[in-house]
Amino acid sequence: MIRNVEFPSQAATLQGRFYVPDHRDAPYPVVVMTHGTSATITMTTDRYAEVFCQAGFAVLLYDHRNFGISGGEPRQEINPWVQARGYQDAMTFLQQLEEVDGDRVAIWGDSYSGGEALVVAAIDLRFKAVVAQVPVCGPETPAPDSTGERFTMIRDTLLGGDINGTPETTSGPLPVVSFDQVRHPSLMKPLSAFRWFMEHGGRHGSGWVNDVTRVIPLTPAPFNPVLCAPHIKAPTFMMVAPQDEMASANPAVARGAYDLLGGQKQWYEIDGGHFGLLWYPSELFDEASQAQRDFLVSHLM
Repeated sequence: MIRNVEFPSQAATLQGRFYVPDHRDAPYPVVVMTHGTSATITMTTDRYAEVFCQAGFAVLLYDHRNFGISGGEPRQEINPWVQARGYQDAMTFLQQLEEVDGDRVAIWGDSYSGGEALVVAAIDLRFKAVVAQVPVCGPETPAPDSTGERFTMIRDTLLGGDINGTPETTSGPLPVVSFDQVRHPSLMKPLSAFRWFMEHGGRHGSGWVNDVTRVIPLTPAPFNPVLCAPHIKAPTFMMVAPQDEMASANPAVARGAYDLLGGQKQWYEIDGGHFGLLWYPSELFDEASQAQRDFLVSHLM
């Protein structure tokens, strides 16, 4: 069963779907999911939700603020702090549902939201498992945070700091992808990004718009999954493409974050680059979704 849901987040209303398994009784373990940069929930993320639901999980799948069916202005604007708070607001919404087991909730993210999931899991201990799919951990490894001072700044910012952007910290609007980088430069430059967004975003009803604005507020410490990794205690599954073509999803940086994780963890390498496991239907999708399903079952069932 799937029902439409909505919940408040950052002065907007986020909308999505709540999947309920039909072969087990409540309360259900749950997976909280949202999409990566500029995408929407119908661009393969919903297919992952279906696999998890068939395995016995309820799934809360929603569009980020400013994207798809969710509210928020300006449209198509990405602010990692706002999106991370969206995950927390989704958890708060879940805790109001009687059919949910609040002690068995996983956080799932892909690409940019994969990095966000790592940051949130380090700070919001209500999440009991993490799946980070080809996560954006940055193009370079940050200097060590031996005292934990920068992590404390990140935590304080997420929990209540000023995350508003300024004209100087805002870039765009610009196309998400483009076939002509000389005359129409875009946020994502690899041909693989163009092919995937045009195919899946171009499908009827996707709600995808080839337009994006990025806001990176001037905060005391930068939004950075690597600095948060040592503070994640929940079991964590990181699926990484060794030949990832997106510079911000540098596999070596992701491996560094993985090595810093403080709890149970699983590293999984997959072919196909950054977008291979987002093609549906495909063998790579089947491989990725089944490996993630098995991890979630082993830790939350």
